[in-house]
Amino acid sequence: MEAPFKEKKLFTPGPLCCSRSVKEAMLVDVGSRDSYFISCVKEIRQRLLEIAQLSESEYTAVPLQGSGTYCVEAVLQTTSPRQGAKVLILANGAYGRRMGQMCEWAGLEMRLEEFPEEQRLDLAKVETILRSDSFSTVAVVHCETSTGIINPVEDVARLVTSLQPGAAMVVDAMSSFGAVPLEVSGSGIDYVVSSANKCLEGVPGFSFAICRTKHLLSCKGNCRVLSLDLVDQHLALDRSGQFRFTPPTHSMLAFRQALREYASSGGLAGRASRYKENRRILREGMKRLGFRELLKEEDAGYIITSFRFPEHERFDFQVFYSKLSEKGQVIYPGKVSSANCFRVGNIGHLFPKDMTTFLGCLEDVMREVGLPVPLS
Repeated sequence: MEAPFKEKKLFTPGPLCCSRSVKEAMLVDVGSRDSYFISCVKEIRQRLLEIAQLSESEYTAVPLQGSGTYCVEAVLQTTSPRQGAKVLILANGAYGRRMGQMCEWAGLEMRLEEFPEEQRLDLAKVETILRSDSFSTVAVVHCETSTGIINPVEDVARLVTSLQPGAAMVVDAMSSFGAVPLEVSGSGIDYVVSSANKCLEGVPGFSFAICRTKHLLSCKGNCRVLSLDLVDQHLALDRSGQFRFTPPTHSMLAFRQALREYASSGGLAGRASRYKENRRILREGMKRLGFRELLKEEDAGYIITSFRFPEHERFDFQVFYSKLSEKGQVIYPGKVSSANCFRVGNIGHLFPKDMTTFLGCLEDVMREVGLPVPLS
């Protein structure tokens, strides 16, 4: 007989912990065309625009089934004309490079400009690139969670608006939306993509794009994949309030509850304050234990923190990961950056006491595997 599963704390970029009340909101079976569910979708779309501080007269929030990757791919497909498309991707990590893969698979002409993973995007180099070529879409990641770095996406958007006014400006704000301030309209950002199960603390099941409506409507007929066509999805939602295909009803009920809890706990300011405190406790504790951070302080955000592998013969990451998991503490099971480092998330339904517990468990694991405490 299989042993009962013991719930664990997730210190990862996703999926993330969410509140019991958010999970309980899913304990309802509702039809996708029921008026109750249609009102749920409407509320979600309105609240997302409120969080982004955008007007319904200029922007639209378009939810889409699937993980955040689905929605990023939908935006790249939708903003790329059938003829003459060229996408510029500014990447300093795995999630930027993934956008390059999306373009390759779709047969889109693409220019992937890679920057060092441990540094923010170099705006001078970005300007040079924008002056040297012409693009239909420019895409960048806000919080590159392969390291935790925060990119100056508003500054990039202003450069695009000035030098490539015909290009769509796309920001992957998967791990930052709702917790890291982002000036959308004033900087010229056309599309912001995020997911239900990140800083807004819903459950996995769908993602969403916040789109400048005028630009989105100009993209009709571009998408090469029916299920990823954001224009058609937007038009269907505006026409009837319904998804074109079976929606993730339970996930959306949970997300509506998560958005209500988000508002009642102080919105962006409240969420950012908690995550910053989580990170402060984590950083101080990890420093006390002798771990070194990957990024410079001025480049790192408060979403996720990367720590270099200890240079010690007793350190084996897989053993380290497994022993932490046995203690109910789950970090990301492997590295996605080129550097030898591991990541600890500060987001989701985590609180300062959880960070303190994590540090205690990590110290216990260090002693169990024979690492010195603190590391030399």
